[in-house]
Amino acid sequence: MENFKMVAKTLFGLEEVLAKELQQLGAQQVEPGVRMVSFVGDKGFMYKANLALRTALKILKPIHSFRAWNDRALYSGIQSIDWSKYLTVNQTFVVDVTLSGEQFTHSQFVALKTKDAIVDQFRDKYGKRPDIDKLHPDLRINIHIFNDQCSVALDTSGNSLHHRGYRSATNIAPINEVLAAGMLLLSGWDGSTHFLDPMCGSGTILAEAAMIACNIPANINRKEFAFEKWQDWDNDLFDTVTNSLMNKTREFHYTIKGYDKAPSAVMKAKDNIKNANLEDYVTISQENFFDTNKATEGPLHMVFNPPYGERLDINLERFYREIGDTLKQGYPNTNAWFITGNLEALKFVGLKPSRKIKLFNGKLEARLVKYEMYDGSKRAKFQQD
Repeated sequence: MENFKMVAKTLFGLEEVLAKELQQLGAQQVEPGVRMVSFVGDKGFMYKANLALRTALKILKPIHSFRAWNDRALYSGIQSIDWSKYLTVNQTFVVDVTLSGEQFTHSQFVALKTKDAIVDQFRDKYGKRPDIDKLHPDLRINIHIFNDQCSVALDTSGNSLHHRGYRSATNIAPINEVLAAGMLLLSGWDGSTHFLDPMCGSGTILAEAAMIACNIPANINRKEFAFEKWQDWDNDLFDTVTNSLMNKTREFHYTIKGYDKAPSAVMKAKDNIKNANLEDYVTISQENFFDTNKATEGPLHMVFNPPYGERLDINLERFYREIGDTLKQGYPNTNAWFITGNLEALKFVGLKPSRKIKLFNGKLEARLVKYEMYDGSKRAKFQQD
């Protein structure tokens, strides 16, 4: 099988994490950019990337690039592609557009021009044209225009890869699965200690933590990928890739626990963990974190997503002070990481973070912070070392 260039899209701040994932999977010519990483692989690797990458939102396959300084140049550039290689008159397609620069400013106009160029080519050749289907197209085409540079790619994934397939129930402010996986990987989570999410909500961080600990492919529960409708779809190759990935899963010898004080959240989290077939690894109980102490011996790894006051009405000062007090008093020998979009609230924790990483939770600028809780005093820890 021949190799070709691909582009994996991701969230801001996760580019290096995604690049490392790709290298570990065996990608070639891995180059991080802004919210994306380019790489080279064959068709089997395209299947593998979609199944296994935890921090990718989409995998795109570029097929053509050209200069488009106006709508006529855009139309002729799209027409220069032989679309019969990718589409038949009886199939459906949709066009997604991303724009930056001053050349084109209306994504719907670019999508319409692209559609016209494609259907006109089919009508001229065959007297018939493929239809548009925005919900379940046979082919999803991605147009990216930066100033006058137009890149045309096929979307190999379909729906964003954060749709893992296990989350049937969510709470008020669920965290994106790709962001959850990125936080875990940035925190150094690898399954070598006990794990706790003390404010687990619908269980997304727990599910991602368990899949990382057991090396289970991130999208093994997903129902479909866009490439399954392509003309060159190879079901046997896909099965081979899937089986190869599943043969690399590993045993996990510690505990993964989740707490939430809301009974409804606990119920949803349990449902989602069951959907992901992770019940053997994850236990969830109704607890108020502020009333708990560390329940395991040895080091503990903690990652959570506390409320920011954006969608949940809380007293931020008191809430974040209680986070700090609970960590100080009840959780020795713990690496505690959490994300917040409320940078002011961090002042109330009363602890100095040893790391701060800039991320975005949706459109909200956030920080992933780390607090190292030592067993005994920090000074004693350093004297011991």
